[in-house]
Amino acid sequence: MSRRPVIAGNWKMYKTQADTRQFFAAFKPLVAHSRHCDIIIAPPFTALSVAVEAAAGTPIAIAAQNAHWAREGAFTGEISMPMLVEAGCRGVIIGHSERRQYFGETDESVNRKLGAALHAGLTPIICVGELAAERDANLTHAVLKRQFEGGLHALTDADFSRILLAYEPIWAIGTGRTATPEIAAAVHRFLRELAAKQFSPECASALRILYGGSVKPDNIKGLMAQEEIDGALVGGASLDAKSFAAIVNF
Repeated sequence: MSRRPVIAGNWKMYKTQADTRQFFAAFKPLVAHSRHCDIIIAPPFTALSVAVEAAAGTPIAIAAQNAHWAREGAFTGEISMPMLVEAGCRGVIIGHSERRQYFGETDESVNRKLGAALHAGLTPIICVGELAAERDANLTHAVLKRQFEGGLHALTDADFSRILLAYEPIWAIGTGRTATPEIAAAVHRFLRELAAKQFSPECASALRILYGGSVKPDNIKGLMAQEEIDGALVGGASLDAKSFAAIVNF
């Protein structure tokens, strides 16, 4: 079964509205004929409406980097899934390693946000991954199993078919240390086995798993050559229109 590739850019806490307009002006012509993959860009909240406007009429989907699980309420500083939908988002990143590391996200909060995202009709991009110390202690599989089972708890097969999974080895994010395509593919294979056990073999073979961790124009080809790797969640290299387009056009 051939899975359609997905190239997603996570801008993190970069780019003003003016920067966002500039980026899209440069980026759109470079991917005008790129029909071989799904393109997703996740700008910061303040630039969402500008990005949605700039991407209108193109196949580029706009996603948010986070959201709260409640529909509304007394949660100062938070943004709900229905607010994202209204702003024109089609997806949302959930459980990014930086959210887990700095903002106390847990597998439980990931699970609650996932349910809220699905309920709102958004495509959730669920992030999993291990720390350097965990990898060095041979705990990669144990950590990923815990994150997968805890984060994707109580989903139906139909729910599961709507998610994207992103494997982000935390030791390879912004460190310049990339997992080799083989290392990444082996982990993706393990995640697919978990999906087959928790859901079904059909669900597992349809699941699109993206790799995130220092993805750049010069290593995307090798990563995408791996049958188990269905795309990339790109950080730093997605901030530059030329380099992100080179990754999209791998």
